[in-house]
Amino acid sequence: MKKAFATISVALAMVALFLAVNSAVAFEEFNVWPGVAPGEKADAKKPTYEYWKPETKTTDSVLIVCPGGAYNGLAYAHEGDKIAKYFTSKGVTVVVLKYRVPRREGLPKHMAAWQDAQRTVRIVRSRAKEWGVNPDKIGIMGFSAGGHLTLMTSTTSQTNSYEPIDELDKLPCNVNFAVPVYPAYVLEDGRDGANVNKGNDSPMVEDFAFDEKTPPMCFIHGDADECSPMGSVAVYAKLRKMGIPAEMHIYAKVVHGFGGNPTDNHVGDWLNRVRAWMEAMGF
Repeated sequence: MKKAFATISVALAMVALFLAVNSAVAFEEFNVWPGVAPGEKADAKKPTYEYWKPETKTTDSVLIVCPGGAYNGLAYAHEGDKIAKYFTSKGVTVVVLKYRVPRREGLPKHMAAWQDAQRTVRIVRSRAKEWGVNPDKIGIMGFSAGGHLTLMTSTTSQTNSYEPIDELDKLPCNVNFAVPVYPAYVLEDGRDGANVNKGNDSPMVEDFAFDEKTPPMCFIHGDADECSPMGSVAVYAKLRKMGIPAEMHIYAKVVHGFGGNPTDNHVGDWLNRVRAWMEAMGF
């Protein structure tokens, strides 16, 4: 009898663990556009966003996550769900954006993705009350090409990337904080790939408007990155001149793409540094 009860107890414990794990990683997925995305054909794959709700909310901020992939693919397994799981475990609401890739022929490499990002910010703002988040505490984090997209979204929100299609597009698409993680394509030396001269003494690309809604930022980069950390340095310097608070972590001997693998060692602790910055900034 005792053995039977022990077996039942173990089974119940395993079921409870299974439910807890799966509830912690559950998300809902939605289309970014109500119909066909701008400039697309009817049979084109639709961009989507995932809504991740933390089990225990610790902040009314919400973070939009943009995986990298050179604007040709999406590193979702490396820079998407892992990031969502980390932040929801810290009590932060997360939206993972699966923007359109690959690059659209005849358009700037980031245009389709930028349209998806601006629309997603508006969607998040429209659903803020429903989700229990603050429409004035919307952040965006992106990796590599997603880092460039993060900069486009956060510095150029007063420039519409698409013609309005409905009432939702009357909402502002500015974000309130941004976390570019090893952003690519920031400097002329490396505007469409790896840096040739380590980004030293290279001017910044003209993609970013740095308008009046440009928010505080936290930069994460590796010193040995082929997408030079001097890109992050250049944007940091621009924000400093504008009087916008910013923080930067550049890790020695670290290359591109360390992504969502948090540990307690050196660069592996970067996610904790971001969360600490968010808390210090009131997000």
